Amino acid sequence: DLVPVLFAERVARTPDAVAVVCDGVEVSYVDLDARANRLARYLAGAGVGPDSVVGLYLPRGVDMVVALLAVWKAGGAYLPIDLAYPAERIAFMLADAKAAVLLGLEDDLDELPAGRVRTVAVDDPRIGRQSPDPLWVPVLPDHLAYVIYTSGSTGTPKGVAVTHGGLTNYAQWAAAEYGPAGQGAVLHSSLAFDLTVTSVIVPLIAGSRVVASVDGGAEGLADVVNGSGGFDVLKVVPAHLPMLSELLTGPSARVLVVGGEALLAAPVRDWLSHSPGSVVVNEYGPTETVVGCCVYRAVAGQDLADQVPIGRPIANTRLYVLDERLQPVPVGVAGELYIGGAQLARGYVARAGLTAARFVADPLGSGERLYRTGDVVRWNADGNLVYLGRADEQVKIRGYRIEPGEIEAVLTGHRQVTQAAVVVREDVPGDRRLVAYVVGATDGLREFVAARLPEYMVPTAFVALDALPLTGNGKLDRRALPAPDATGAGTSSRGPAGARETALCAAFADVLGLGTVGVDDDFFALGGHSLLAVRLVSRIRAALGVEIDIRTLFDSPTVAGLAARLPDAGTARPALTPQVRPERLPLSYAQQRLWFIGRLEGPSPTYNVPVVLRLSGAVDVAALDAALRDVIGRHEVLRTVFPVAGGAPFQRILDDTEWRDGWRLEVSGGSPEAVTAATRHPFDLEREIPIRASLFTDESVLVVVIHHIAGDGWSAGPLAADLTTAYTARLAGEAPQWTRLPVQYADYALWQRDVLGSEDDPGSVIARQVAHWRQALAGAPDELELPTDHARPAAASHVGHTVPLHIPAEVHARLRDVAREHGATVFMVVQAAVGVLLSKLGAGTDVPIGTAVAGRTDEA
Repeated sequence: DLVPVLFAERVARTPDAVAVVCDGVEVSYVDLDARANRLARYLAGAGVGPDSVVGLYLPRGVDMVVALLAVWKAGGAYLPIDLAYPAERIAFMLADAKAAVLLGLEDDLDELPAGRVRTVAVDDPRIGRQSPDPLWVPVLPDHLAYVIYTSGSTGTPKGVAVTHGGLTNYAQWAAAEYGPAGQGAVLHSSLAFDLTVTSVIVPLIAGSRVVASVDGGAEGLADVVNGSGGFDVLKVVPAHLPMLSELLTGPSARVLVVGGEALLAAPVRDWLSHSPGSVVVNEYGPTETVVGCCVYRAVAGQDLADQVPIGRPIANTRLYVLDERLQPVPVGVAGELYIGGAQLARGYVARAGLTAARFVADPLGSGERLYRTGDVVRWNADGNLVYLGRADEQVKIRGYRIEPGEIEAVLTGHRQVTQAAVVVREDVPGDRRLVAYVVGATDGLREFVAARLPEYMVPTAFVALDALPLTGNGKLDRRALPAPDATGAGTSSRGPAGARETALCAAFADVLGLGTVGVDDDFFALGGHSLLAVRLVSRIRAALGVEIDIRTLFDSPTVAGLAARLPDAGTARPALTPQVRPERLPLSYAQQRLWFIGRLEGPSPTYNVPVVLRLSGAVDVAALDAALRDVIGRHEVLRTVFPVAGGAPFQRILDDTEWRDGWRLEVSGGSPEAVTAATRHPFDLEREIPIRASLFTDESVLVVVIHHIAGDGWSAGPLAADLTTAYTARLAGEAPQWTRLPVQYADYALWQRDVLGSEDDPGSVIARQVAHWRQALAGAPDELELPTDHARPAAASHVGHTVPLHIPAEVHARLRDVAREHGATVFMVVQAAVGVLLSKLGAGTDVPIGTAVAGRTDEA
C-alpha cells in the first residue's frame, strides 16, 4: 500500500472529516479527494505519468495539498519550489529535473519565466470540469514520489530522488508512532523543506487534519497554535524551540518533533518544563533517507546530556557507524554514519558520479546500498546514537581539528545562554578565528568555556545576539552572522602611561583585532594564542626595537607586565629589507640543507610539494598557461636554479629570456596514474626551475608541483591568490596588475646570513646556537639502537604513515601548563615527550620533558 492508496482508504473511512484548514476555510476528505481527482485527470491529459516530474509553485494552503495529491494520483512526482527562490534557481531546477509541467496560481505563473516547461494554473476553470472520480494509475514502490533540491558542496543544487516505497515506509511508521487523534498538525514551512512531509502526509493517512499557516515561520506557527487549543504533532527545527517557548500562550502539542539540525538539551528541558505532558522527539534523517530514519524521545524529568542523542533506527532501517576502512567502531568511538534500508532515495537526479560516491555498497551485507551521510556519530552505552558534527564541517585552526558542535554544547550549558553557534571567520586574510554567537549574555563565558575545553577550542570572540539569524527553512544562516566588533576594547579601564605602554597597547590591539586594549588586559584572555603571540613579538620588535622571546610574553601577558620586562630585553634584529645583491647569491640555510640532501641522494620526489586540484567548468588553457607564467615571473624563487661554483651552490635567478621558452603548462588527456606520476617528478635543481604544472583534461585535474627548496605548505595560499588574480586578468585579455613585492626570497637569504653572522665569530648568533647544540648533543649516539620489529633498511624508503593521536582534554590542560612554563607550544611539549621516550628506549637515559622543551639542564 503506497501513500495514494492509503489516502484513498482514509477517504472511504472518514469522508466528512476535516482534512485541510487554511485561513478559516475547511475542506473535508471527500472534497479534497474530488478536487485532487479533477486536477489529476487534467495532468494525465497533459502527459503526466509514472516518473514524470511536476513542479509545485504554490503558497501554503489548500491548493498546495490538492496539487500534491493530484500529482501522485496521476502517477507523477512533485518538485517543490519555494516562491521566494530567484528565477535563475527555479529555471535550473525545472531543467535539471526535466519537469514536464509546472503547477501554480495563474497570477504567479504569469510573472515566472518557466522556459520550455508547460505551465498549468490550478485555478484554471477547465480543471473544475474534469470528473471527480478516482484516477487509478499503476505506481510501483520504485517510482518517484518527489524530488527535493538541497544545497551542493560545489555550489550547484542537487536533486534528491525519493521513491514511493521509501516515503510510505516513513509515513506509515510516523502515523503509528505519533498517532494523530484528531487535532492534526500544522503546515508552516515551505514545501521545499521535507519536514512538511510529516506535517502533511502523516495526518492525511491517519485521518487527522492539516492546518496551514498563511504567514509561516515561528510566528505564524505560534499564531495558529494559540488559536487552536493545541495539536497532536508539531514539526519544527531546533531554532524554533526557544522562540515558540516565548510565543505560545496555551497548550501546544502532544508530540513535538524536532529535526534538521543538532538538538541541544537546554531548550528541550525548557520546553518540557512548560509542557510536562508532551514528548519531544529528536528525529534525525538526511533528505536522502526520507525525512527521518532515527529517533530519540525525551520526556519531562529525564536526565539529558548537553546534546540530545539522535537515538535508534525506525522500522526497516539499518544504521552503521564505520571507520575510514568501513569497519564498525566500538561503543563510544566516533565514526561516520551509514544508513541502509527501505527509505534510501534512488540517488541524485542527473548526478551519476555523486550518486555513486554517496550511495555505496554495504561492506558488511549482501551488497545492498548504504547512504554515506558525512555525519560523525558514536554509540553511547544506552544503545543510542549521539551526533558529533559534520565530517565536512570539522575545522582546522592552527593545526588543531575542531568540531564546532562540541563548543556549542558547552556554551548552551551556561545558564545565561539559550542558543549558540560557533563558526570560523577569516575577516583578515590568513587569520582564521573561532567566533561564538550566543543568544544571552556573554559575561564570564570565556572563563566558563576555558574551564571545560582545551585552550585552542576557546573562541576568540563572543558576540551576543537577540536571536540567531535563520534561513527560510529555519536553519542557521551563517552568512548573516555579523563580524565581531573590531572597535571593542579589553576589560581594563586603565589606559597607558608613557610612550612604551602606548606602543604596546597599540601592538596588542592591532594583533588581536581590537579597538583598544588596557594596560592590565591579559593577551591570552582577549583571544591571543601561540601564533598570534609570534606576531605580537614581531610587532613589538618593529615598534620598539627590542627583542623579546615567546616565554616572556607567556610569563607577562599584560601590557604593564611586559613593559616592566623590556629594559632587560635585547636589541631587535634588523628589519628585512631589500638587500644589496652580490654577484653570487648564497642559499638560505634551509635551502642549503635541501640542496645537500639532493646532492647526496640524487634527484627524487621526496621534497616535492604537490597541489592537486579537481576542476569544474571550462578551462581556458592559454589563459591558465599565461597566468602561471605571470606568477613565476612575479616570484624570483620560482625561477631560480642552483648551480655549483668552487664546490659551493649559489642562487641563480633566471631572467625571462632564460626560462619562458623552455617552460610551459603540460596538457594531456591523462589518467589517475599520470596524475600520480606528475606529483613525483624529480627536479634537477641545478638546471630546472623548481615548479611544474600539468593539466589532465580527461580527469579535469590541475597538478602544480613545487620543490621544497622554493616553497612550503604555507606558500600555497599566497600563490593560489596570485594565480587567481593572474588567471582572471588573462581571461579578460589583460596582464595582472599587482603591487610590487617589497622583498624577494633572495633578500631573505642575505638578511638571514647577516643576522646570524659567521660561525667563525664566537660572539655571533649562529656560533652561540651551534655551541649550544654541540654541548646538548655531546655523547649522543650516531644511530639510536631502538627495539623494532623490522630491521633498519640500508637505504631509507621515504614511505610515510599517519598515526592518529588523541589527547584527552585533561591531559591537554596539563601539557598546556608545561608549555606555558617553558614558553613553548603544546605541540613542542608532545614532540619533546616523544624524544624522551625514544631516549629511554635507546640510550636508557632519564631526560625530563621540561629539559627537552626548554633546552636546559635543570629539571621541570
